[in-house]
Amino acid sequence: MSSNHGKVETDVEIKAPATKFHEMVTHRPHHISNVSPNNIQGCDLHEGEWGTVGSVVYWNYFHDGKAKVSKQLIEAIDAEKNLITFKVIEGDLLEHYKSFKITFHATPKAHGQGSIVHWTMEYEKHHGDIEDPHTLLQFAVDVSKDVDAHLTSAQA
Repeated sequence: MSSNHGKVETDVEIKAPATKFHEMVTHRPHHISNVSPNNIQGCDLHEGEWGTVGSVVYWNYFHDGKAKVSKQLIEAIDAEKNLITFKVIEGDLLEHYKSFKITFHATPKAHGQGSIVHWTMEYEKHHGDIEDPHTLLQFAVDVSKDVDAHLTSAQA
């Protein structure tokens, strides 16, 4: 791998079941703007159906102090593993990266209630001066916590 290829990853502990978290992000991402409005302003379906491989979703989000957009292809879904991979095909991220993939994998905790959500971002930078997307990883953590708060509240 050249120095322009990279990968960042992190784990987020949540109280919600892994299946519920996966279902929200995979099948109802358009509801995330209701539960994390400071981070996600909207998610629209551009092609296909919610929660199906090959579908294209369009995100409006607020990151690093700016309103941004991202058009993403759902590249893989594994319902048994509560895993989904999005490939960025248009938007602000591609100003800095030739390619960008986001995968999350929710697994039930071995002991007790709750889950671990593992976020992975794989990318290729246009050049070596571009920073690794650590702030975007923190953004994913923040959104995860907002979704978790919604899923574990009385009305979910």
